[in-house]
Amino acid sequence: MAHDDRRDGAPEPPLGPWRSRMHEVIFEADTPAGKAFDVVLLVVILVSVIVVMLDSVVEIHGQYGVPLAVAEWTITILFTLEYAARLACVVRPSKYALSFYGLVDLLALAPTYLSVFFAGSHSLLVIRAIRLVRIFRVFKLSRYLTEAQALWTAIRATRERIAVFLVVVLTLVLIIGSAMYLIEGGQADTQFTSIPRGVYWAIVTMTTVGYGDIAPRTVIGQTLAAGVMILGYSIIIVPIGVFSAEIVAARNRGVSTQACPACAAEGHDPDAAYCKYCGSKL
Repeated sequence: MAHDDRRDGAPEPPLGPWRSRMHEVIFEADTPAGKAFDVVLLVVILVSVIVVMLDSVVEIHGQYGVPLAVAEWTITILFTLEYAARLACVVRPSKYALSFYGLVDLLALAPTYLSVFFAGSHSLLVIRAIRLVRIFRVFKLSRYLTEAQALWTAIRATRERIAVFLVVVLTLVLIIGSAMYLIEGGQADTQFTSIPRGVYWAIVTMTTVGYGDIAPRTVIGQTLAAGVMILGYSIIIVPIGVFSAEIVAARNRGVSTQACPACAAEGHDPDAAYCKYCGSKL
């Protein structure tokens, strides 16, 4: 029986010569051609973001609206061709399409096309700025890549603990907000007119934001508020400590600039022989 587990070392179907060359140019920053492609791409991304920002200024839009619209559509068409080329030069296009960079590249195209049907949606084109993170790979800023990989690893490692922490915090603000409503709600000129208003105050106070738009008037309410403020400082330490510990554990791992030829995933260990996301040979 045939076994198609890529992680067991089964080879991926080889890319053809032109697809291999295209993959090298588009996804790799280790060659002059690949670096030149990425540098040009970064410049175009910057230009597209600037165009969107300028178009949002009423005076500039009124005077240069048509040229800016032409520039926006021209850049969108170029990005569309680039996205199609990226899908064409990987073994598993669906893997790339559903990856972080694949989704960002797709979202960078959508607003312009959506603007045909929904006015104003082209303003979302500023999402293209996310594509500028490729600058770390293009200019081989390996230490930044390592830190970014450590940050992402820490986020994934702490997501369950952070989720539990958020549930505890939400429970606390619900209880505190309800208590403040019970304490302050009976006052003639109270600002705590409902439990949701009390929960809003509890969130603002516990996070140490302190807008000051709602404040307790009674001694008991002010005493509770003081306790919530002190509690807020202690609670902030919890996720910082958990997250920092994971970053320390992950930051010493190196990262390469090589992209997987099958799914185009990046962020592999320097000595990796197989992609850690799809199992294909690097």
